[in-house]
Amino acid sequence: MSNLIKYLFQTNAFKICPENKPFWYTSGKIGPYFMNAQFLYGSEEDANSLLEFIDSELENATKYELPKDVFEKTLTQYNSNEIYKTTINEFVDFIKNTINLSEIDYISGGERRDWFFSNIVAHLLGKPHLTIFKDLSLVCSTSDFSSTTDITDLSNKNVLHVADLLNVASSYLRAWIPAIKDLGGNLKWSLVAVDRQQGGFETLKNAGVTSYALINIDNSLFDKALELNIINKAQLDTLYKFKENPDETMRNFLLEHPEFIEESLKAGGKSAKRAQLCIDSNIYNL
Repeated sequence: MSNLIKYLFQTNAFKICPENKPFWYTSGKIGPYFMNAQFLYGSEEDANSLLEFIDSELENATKYELPKDVFEKTLTQYNSNEIYKTTINEFVDFIKNTINLSEIDYISGGERRDWFFSNIVAHLLGKPHLTIFKDLSLVCSTSDFSSTTDITDLSNKNVLHVADLLNVASSYLRAWIPAIKDLGGNLKWSLVAVDRQQGGFETLKNAGVTSYALINIDNSLFDKALELNIINKAQLDTLYKFKENPDETMRNFLLEHPEFIEESLKAGGKSAKRAQLCIDSNIYNL
């Protein structure tokens, strides 16, 4: 697991902001870190390349062609990239050590970033793979992805969902759980590369899903970043406070640094749009 944590920082999958320069999030909030778990595919460049390929497949390939095409890309990466291979092997080892394999009937992955990990895990475990699309349709592939067909009945079948990242579990509630449940199946477990610990675990528990993660975004991870000299003590303190109370911590930052929003507005682009959203929505009650 120590290698996986090292790779989080090496690939910038877990990126911590410079001191007093938090990141703007799409929501109009700010925070001290970004998480792009898909970078564990090997690098940001490799991950973006695969995502572009998936987008092209979604537009141009049939739903029966797409799973095999994406699988072949990930298999090539698995055989050639040490970071990705280590990550996938961590997934596989965790499953073997935590869940009775005989109880798992299918591995599933949802559109799009789940496919970075779910199909190759299914292959290595010898389990059929359910490719779930955002419209809640799904297809089933054999573990070697030589055949992909429609599936209409998952009665009494248990499914393990493999994904990149868990935030608040909105995709699970909106799509992945209903897609399986509509066919009579049971999405019994979830395993992600990274759990941001933003309530997703509790949400899945309430939905009857047992949630696991290879890495949790917690104080021990922040301590590791300090140990590796990736951050300084001031940044560590900010991360601690943000983990404890994100909105209050960022509100206090903005009160202490009123120039931050003004500078963001002047910067233009995404920063300006998100800063304006923050102002318009009065997110931090300034």
